[in-house]
Amino acid sequence: MPPRFARRLSGALVIALLAAAAVRALGGTPDAVVVTLVGAVAAGLAAMGIRGPAPAASGPAGPDVGQILDEVLDGIAEPVLLVRGKRVTCANAAARALLGRHIVGEDVRVAIRHPAAADRLAGEAPLPGRPVELVGLGAPDQRWEMRIGETSDGARIVHLVDQSGRHAAEKMRVDFVANASHELRTPLASILGFVETLTDGAGDDPALRARFLKVMFDEAQRMQRLIEDLISLSRIEGEKYRLPAERVDIGELLEDVYAELAAGGGDRVVDVTIGFEDDLPAVVGDEVQLSQLIHNLVGNAMKYGRPGSPVTATVGRDGSGMIRFTVTDEGEGIPAQHIPRLTERFYRVDAGRSRSIGGTGLGLAIVKHIVERHRGRLDIASKVGVGTTVSVALPPAEPDRPTVTAEATVIKG
Repeated sequence: MPPRFARRLSGALVIALLAAAAVRALGGTPDAVVVTLVGAVAAGLAAMGIRGPAPAASGPAGPDVGQILDEVLDGIAEPVLLVRGKRVTCANAAARALLGRHIVGEDVRVAIRHPAAADRLAGEAPLPGRPVELVGLGAPDQRWEMRIGETSDGARIVHLVDQSGRHAAEKMRVDFVANASHELRTPLASILGFVETLTDGAGDDPALRARFLKVMFDEAQRMQRLIEDLISLSRIEGEKYRLPAERVDIGELLEDVYAELAAGGGDRVVDVTIGFEDDLPAVVGDEVQLSQLIHNLVGNAMKYGRPGSPVTATVGRDGSGMIRFTVTDEGEGIPAQHIPRLTERFYRVDAGRSRSIGGTGLGLAIVKHIVERHRGRLDIASKVGVGTTVSVALPPAEPDRPTVTAEATVIKG
């Protein structure tokens, strides 16, 4: 490359970087910075009329400017296309991966096969206004925003921003608020209805008054459990990326939970059997959260297993060296199509039955987040008419640390 062209190219790149920095300093978004940077580089190259390396009169050959532009575009993680007229003249690696390697040279409306994109790209110049939302481009569940900029020589820069994750998070938030509102509204409506009935004179009958008060008390307890679970889930999610630091003996923790269940009474406690292997290493975890995990899983097995059927909770090593806690019940089982969604907030296989036995619909969601924080694995297996097995695998403590040793296998039930 002749020296004067090298100087002009360097100047164009410096101006491009300064323009991008200025946009950012003035409050521009990262997407605006990208469009500004790419547009300035493309405009500078076009203004100089550079298409490739020019032969030098003497000395080594200069760099391939076209290749440099391709490398700059490929360094951008999101799809970017350069359009002249209606033809795609340049596309980075992300654009080719999304739309196909054949798009360079095609009509941009054919390259981006979407009606909303075709309407916006039909004109010769970019239209002002909000970015265009493209639903289903690349995959049915993907959502993109198409943003268009213009270079000084009239070329257009088409920038696609993946919004699938943001849309999924927003949908999850909306669904969560709607479900939580519904779950709180139902017991509250019941309480208000019974209060109104008692106020109208039904409270004069002692037996009827006692029955109504019991229902109101049960509904108030249900609201309390739901609020406690919501607070617990929020706290666990807030600590998701902070690794726990305590050493916990899962076998001893299982014994403690069993003792609490036995002290609380209930017909199903006598059906619970627990056991763990000798010489199990401790795990590094949060004792309160792991206790809540055991409570939730054993409690679910007691609720959903058939009355009088056994519930077995065990702790032992698995083939991969993980410490595995397993709970098995003999109940109606869960159809296969429901299993992938069991850990969603408020998801229930049988909503009526779950509410009738006091379930909040958040138990397995809490379990999933506890397992994720402990870098473990949650497995659910079920067969209709036979029962369900839920297991949690947790990594043991570091081998160079002392381990907790159990004196003997303990079996209770």
